[in-house]
Amino acid sequence: MTVLTWSDDRVEQLKKLWEAGLSASQIAAELGNVTRNAVIGKVHRLGLSGRAKTPSSAAPRPRKVRPAQQMMRVSRPVSRGNTALAHAFEVEVEVDPIAHDNVVPMSQRLTLLELNESTCHWPVGDPSNPEFFFCGGKSLTGLPYCAHHSRIAYQPAADRRRQQPKQR
Repeated sequence: MTVLTWSDDRVEQLKKLWEAGLSASQIAAELGNVTRNAVIGKVHRLGLSGRAKTPSSAAPRPRKVRPAQQMMRVSRPVSRGNTALAHAFEVEVEVDPIAHDNVVPMSQRLTLLELNESTCHWPVGDPSNPEFFFCGGKSLTGLPYCAHHSRIAYQPAADRRRQQPKQR
């Protein structure tokens, strides 16, 4: 196995190609006898800046909000491991802004054996307690939860990342 050292000429060529916007794979092919990962590692060690985003991808798109109702986007989490081929999809849900409380009517509460595809599977309480039940509300198409519980279960990843850990 031959270990290739980064000569000053190759480093300068790497910097020029990186600044020109070529990908690590393209730079590796251009330099020859080096892998994409070696290029990425060298770029990192040199502290080269990341690429500037194009104006169209960097600018946030304005969102339309209906005045009487809000639209909510529900995303399925990306699957990993043996479920990696599971379908990921998004659903838009009309949400009534007034319905914020989580009171489940007695007539709506279901046991495990009473659940079906059209009922909300959100568990309420401690499963070891005899008063444990499932929400039982009308579930959203293709989801196991009603609109209220879908808002809780499927929070956008960006919102979760914005919350900073508490300092000790």
